[in-house]
Amino acid sequence: MIKSLERLILATTNPGKVREIKRLLSDTGIEILTLDDIEPLQMPPEEGATFRENAGAKARFVAARSGFAALADDSGLEVDWFGGAPGVYSARYAGEGATDKENYRKLLEEMEGVEPASRGARFRCVVSLALPDGTVVDFDGSFEGVIADGASGDGGFGYDPVFFIPGEGKTAAELTAEEKNSMSHRAKALEKLKSWLIENGKTAR
Repeated sequence: MIKSLERLILATTNPGKVREIKRLLSDTGIEILTLDDIEPLQMPPEEGATFRENAGAKARFVAARSGFAALADDSGLEVDWFGGAPGVYSARYAGEGATDKENYRKLLEEMEGVEPASRGARFRCVVSLALPDGTVVDFDGSFEGVIADGASGDGGFGYDPVFFIPGEGKTAAELTAEEKNSMSHRAKALEKLKSWLIENGKTAR
């Protein structure tokens, strides 16, 4: 039995991810800290070839330097038309330091004229939890949709405004937080994490 977790640090500087993960873990009884709550850390560059490699590297880095359990995720958009790209390069699709809008505008431009049947896409996420005792566990999730012809909605972040969910008739940016948390790639990965926490005595919930 692993000792119960009282707090963990989110190994991300993305405010959208912080908000979403905090909401999704709010019922665990675990205190959720951010990088702003500890000594300043210069996060390592994302050099992995997969979401799992990147998430694991970030979680291990923060856990080793803080002494706390650390949670990191790496996620991105896989577009069928591009054979799964941009994938791990989603956050810098339009170049290093690109904004969300610059990234999805480039995507829309490059897919202009692509027929609906070829616009399938998914968000994919891997969440890694690194514990102070050296344990690292990974959880994944995916969220299916299509790339819209244009941007719509002002919620969410990243590619949400151009990620259309046919069954909902709206983009991810038009979903409420509750709707998104019931179906998103990150929500699915974190539900698996919460099940692991319960099974391993990390939380009473």
